[in-house]
Amino acid sequence: MIYIESSSTDPYYNLALEEYVFEQMDQSQSYFLLWQNDNAIIVGKYQNTAEEVNREFVEKQGIRVARRLSGGGAVYHDKGNLNFTFITEQKGFANFNFKAFVKPVLQALQSLGVEAEFTGRNDLALDGKKFSGNSQYAKRGRLLHHGCIMLDSNLEKVQDALNVKDAKFTSKSVKSVRSRITTINEHAPRRISMEEFKSALKQQVFAQNQVTEYELTEADQQAILALMREKYETWEWNYGFSRPYSLRREKKFDYGLVTVDMDVEQGVISRIHLSGDFFGDGDLRELEQKLTGVPLDDHLAQRLEELGISNCIHGASAGDIALLMK
Repeated sequence: MIYIESSSTDPYYNLALEEYVFEQMDQSQSYFLLWQNDNAIIVGKYQNTAEEVNREFVEKQGIRVARRLSGGGAVYHDKGNLNFTFITEQKGFANFNFKAFVKPVLQALQSLGVEAEFTGRNDLALDGKKFSGNSQYAKRGRLLHHGCIMLDSNLEKVQDALNVKDAKFTSKSVKSVRSRITTINEHAPRRISMEEFKSALKQQVFAQNQVTEYELTEADQQAILALMREKYETWEWNYGFSRPYSLRREKKFDYGLVTVDMDVEQGVISRIHLSGDFFGDGDLRELEQKLTGVPLDDHLAQRLEELGISNCIHGASAGDIALLMK
């Protein structure tokens, strides 16, 4: 087994690292990775990002949103969270057999005086509260298993970042299951540092495998950075990859109630209807036609301003309406 520890806390880099190891490195080997992301939401491959993320909150907080290779629900990552990845041959593991891969985590916690349990289909829990979720991705006989472990995460931010407010969605995307969450240190007999926990986990994995530590080469780094820029940093992957959905959302502003009713395909508006008790001079139906085909990306506010949103909705700012639509 080859061990790789990422020195980056950039979610786009670390997800690119996982895919690079899975796809490009020696496939006769198995791999164990440890990595951390700072201030990020990671959504499952088959989820509609807009349904999972409180976009107004994450943009104000500078939280990065990234889509991973595997399915499952959305999770919040910060420096109080440790992520682990196993990459190996699929042979010998039943489909979505999560329990075999979380065993070292349970053993590491036990060595630190914390008795946790495997619950449901893919979670680890303490006193009935989830502190770790796990997911898997398989391709061409290879299996990637990864999990997040909440040692000291900011639980208030978790709730705010993943709570989509005042919106009604209709879609066939996979929805996150909101469950009661906790951190390891809320249940530990004494505070466990990240380095101590990381060391305990490595000790368990290393004791059961013949492990060689690997330093990424300059060529490795350049390939990972290229994948990060071409895929994991892009709006097309993180938002545009979502399945078609319909959204209805409304908000009361100083200038009146504004309701947005629209259909979205691959992150692009395919139909939109704006209504409310506001005043305006512009042609709202003409504006709606011009918005058809516009992506819900970081340039949306600029596009609304160019189209004269403040004429159609007197007093409105393009930024307010863009956030409502996103």
